[in-house]
Amino acid sequence: MDLDRLYREHRPRALATLIRLLGDFDRAEEALQDAFAVAVERWPREGPPANPRAWLVSTARHKALDRLRREGTWSRKREELAYTAPASESPREPSEEPFPDDMLRLIFTCCHPALAPEARIALTLKTICGLDVEQIARAFLISPPTLAQRLVRAKNKIRKAGIPYAVPEPGELDERLEGVLRVVYLVFNEGYAATAGDHLVHRELTAEAIRLGRLLHELLPGEPEVPALLALMLLQDSRHAARTDAAGDLVLLEEQDRSLWDRASIREGLELVAEALSRGGAGFYALQAAIAAVHARATSPADTDWPQIAGLYELLLGRHPSPVVALNRAVAVAMARGPETGLALVDELAAEGSLAGYHLLWSARADLLRRLGRRDEAAGAYREALKRVEVEAERRFLERRLGELER
Repeated sequence: MDLDRLYREHRPRALATLIRLLGDFDRAEEALQDAFAVAVERWPREGPPANPRAWLVSTARHKALDRLRREGTWSRKREELAYTAPASESPREPSEEPFPDDMLRLIFTCCHPALAPEARIALTLKTICGLDVEQIARAFLISPPTLAQRLVRAKNKIRKAGIPYAVPEPGELDERLEGVLRVVYLVFNEGYAATAGDHLVHRELTAEAIRLGRLLHELLPGEPEVPALLALMLLQDSRHAARTDAAGDLVLLEEQDRSLWDRASIREGLELVAEALSRGGAGFYALQAAIAAVHARATSPADTDWPQIAGLYELLLGRHPSPVVALNRAVAVAMARGPETGLALVDELAAEGSLAGYHLLWSARADLLRRLGRRDEAAGAYREALKRVEVEAERRFLERRLGELER
C-alpha cells in the first residue's frame, strides 16, 4: 500500500475541510497529522477505507476535539467550531450553492487582499501544495526562519482580522480573481514540475488544479483568463505520460513519444483556447495557452512552428515582463533563428543577474553551447546548473548530459 501517495492525494481537500470545520490553520494541520498517524497504523492491517478523505476528516476532527478538551479550551471554542458531522464528500450540484468547494474557499482566503502578495503565495504553497518551510524558503531565496515568521503573520492576520473562510460576493471577485488564478497555477506547476524532492511530477496536485480550474470555469463564465488557464493546464498535462521514462527520468519535449500524449485533453484544451481568444483574451494565461496549443498541434518536433512561438513569447514579454518569460523567449528564438541568436539573449539575462540562482538558465545556456559544439563551455554551464538544481530527476538528466560531454 502506497501510504505516501494516498496522503498526498487526499491531504489538500481534507485539510481545506478541516480548516472550515475547526476555524484554525494550525489546529487543522495538527489534527490531520494525528489522523494520518492512525492511518499509518491501521490501513496496512485493515486496508484503506472506501473514502479515505472522509475518514481522514472525521478522524482528524475527533482528534482535534479531544485535544481541545485536554487543553481545557473546549468550552471557549465550542461556539466557534462547526459542531456538525463533516459534510458529505460526494459533490453537490452547483445550483445548491454558488461555490460549494472547500478548496476554493481556502484559496480565496489565502488570496485575500489584506495579506501581502508574498504571504499569499507562501501560505498557498504550505497549505495546499504541502511544501515544507525549507522548500518554500528556497523558492523565495530567504531563510527558513524568515519564511516561518511570514506564515505565522499571515495566519494571525486571517484570525485577528476575521477574514471569512468564504468566496467573496460577485462585486469583490475582480480584485481577487487574479490572485486565485495565480494560486491555482502555482498548485499545477508544483505538480507538473516540482521545485524540490525525488519526483519531477506529482499527479495529485496537477489533477487538483485542473479540477479547480473546471469549477472556476463553470462558476465564472465570461472571464477569458479562466478558460485560458484551464486550457493551459490541460495542454501541458496532456504530455505527462511522455515527460518521464520508466525510471522516472526527465524526457525533453523534442524527444518525447507523442503517441503517449492525451488526445482528449488536447482537444478540450484547444477548444478552450479558442473560447478564451474569442472573448478577446490576450492575458498572461491566454498567451501561454496559445503557445501550448502550437506545441500540441505539432505531430513531430520538426513540425513545430517555432517562429510563431517566438512571436507569442515576444508579445507575452511585452505585456507581462519577467526574467523567466524572457528566458523562455530566448529558447524559442534559438529554435526559430539558431542557437547563436538565442545564446546572445541568454547571456544578456545571465549578465543581468536576476536568474543567477535559477538552474534552468544555466541548463538552457549549456544546451545552446552544446548545440554550437562549444563542449568545454557547455560542460561548465551544466556544472553551474547542477549547483542549483533541487529535483533529483532533473539532477540525473543534467549529470547524464554532462557525462556525455566529458566522454
